[in-house]
Amino acid sequence: MAISPEGGNLNVTELRVKKEEKALIVTFDNGDSFQIPAELLRVESPSAEVQGHNPSEKKIIAGRRHVGIIGAEPVGNYAVKLTFDDLHDTGIFTWGYLHWLGDNMNDIWDEYLTNLAAAGLSRDP
Repeated sequence: MAISPEGGNLNVTELRVKKEEKALIVTFDNGDSFQIPAELLRVESPSAEVQGHNPSEKKIIAGRRHVGIIGAEPVGNYAVKLTFDDLHDTGIFTWGYLHWLGDNMNDIWDEYLTNLAAAGLSRDP
């Protein structure tokens, strides 16, 4: 059963930025572990700037193929604030949201590519 992006009772046991691979490694106390690309984290940032205030306001973020993570700051015991090298830093990634992204990465990625193409946009800067 997939955990919803809003929650779950998971805790992170390891969180590591892989700068060379431009990815975030996140391991949960249930044994699940994901390597999530920085590009996916950036274009699916839970910030209002990306997600809007309701689903119809979600933005398609283009040109982030080469984005990297330059910082990761804990937010309590439930989330991390990521800073990307394009200076986006307003998303608070909860453990539940990170697990949902990792668990659904292929479907989320496919939808992102479909939406980019439909809008005539590219992953390239």
